[in-house]
Amino acid sequence: MMDHRPGGIFGPKSPQALTWTISVANLTVVDKVPPEMLHLVDTYWYQFPPLETKWHAALATTIGLLALISIVGNGCVILIFSSTKGLRTPSNLMVINLAFADFMMMFTMAPPLIINSYHETWVFGPLMCEIYGMFGSLSGCVSIWSMTMIAFDRYTVIVKGLSAKPLTYVGSVMRILFVWANSLVWTLAPLFGWNRYVPEGNMSACGTDYLSKDWISVSYIYAYSVFVYWLPLLLIIYCYTYILKAVSAHERNMREQAKKMNVASLRSSDASKTNAEIKLAKVALVTITLWFMAWTPYLVINYAGIIDSSPISPLQTIWGSVFAKANAVYNPIVYGISHPKYRAALYKRFPALQLRKENATDQNSVASCTTAADQCET
Repeated sequence: MMDHRPGGIFGPKSPQALTWTISVANLTVVDKVPPEMLHLVDTYWYQFPPLETKWHAALATTIGLLALISIVGNGCVILIFSSTKGLRTPSNLMVINLAFADFMMMFTMAPPLIINSYHETWVFGPLMCEIYGMFGSLSGCVSIWSMTMIAFDRYTVIVKGLSAKPLTYVGSVMRILFVWANSLVWTLAPLFGWNRYVPEGNMSACGTDYLSKDWISVSYIYAYSVFVYWLPLLLIIYCYTYILKAVSAHERNMREQAKKMNVASLRSSDASKTNAEIKLAKVALVTITLWFMAWTPYLVINYAGIIDSSPISPLQTIWGSVFAKANAVYNPIVYGISHPKYRAALYKRFPALQLRKENATDQNSVASCTTAADQCET
């Protein structure tokens, strides 16, 4: 039976309902962008409808939780490593630098993103968009290169051993200055015309422009990816590969020596320890895997934008950006919480966090011997 009611299944809709339907269908993700921001928005985004409010709410909730974990976690790492005498070593200065970069990322990125998610667009103007994009890029760049310096330090201590020149405070500070100088070069460049910082696809965050096809913009994305993604990654893989080889060779020599001496092991506490080679393999695997998880999606989005390999949606761009920012949550776990001396100092400062008494064997964890502050006992 035909439905002739206004707005029925087959009947004509009222003029008001028809007008509303057409207006909604013609809305785009750019419609809420303030007029002063439109010159930064690529025409590519005009084809997409606005994101549903639930996605903005999910984004704000996710980034809020990540920020809470990151700020508290990295804040604890900075506090404990800075205030504990036994942890104030040249090597751990780089761990503090890493924690500071991750702390800065979430402290500067999360509040504006939450506010913009509420308004469902960028509300702070073009200048703040550029500053926001620059701080996000700077934090990520410092974080990546700090991880590289930590990997190189572990490589020096474990692979070269006693033949390596001990790291001094001056040497550590010089490496940290290099990390910041290198990062500033790459992240300030868009402010001076080599690429630019523009709103992301959902218009509530800002990042590098990977949609412009002019050579200036494209060359920056390629160069940035080489020196802020591929080079650090290759250096990290190189360092951990030789670390694992060195530990494996050392373990083999220990077993052969014990066999010649007709003893079970040259270490009396061997039975209560986890194999050092396995522990190092886990640290290396977790570090590199999390690094890949955090930054690869955003790199793929950037490459897809400059080579038109596949369509990019506003939802993909913002979640790719969130995945990259999530690296600020992973690092305190890998470089801080897994460190037995850090855990001991943390429990001493905040006894309520200690749910169980630490085993004595934890103090001999290879996680501590993989930093230059602690020589490997294996």
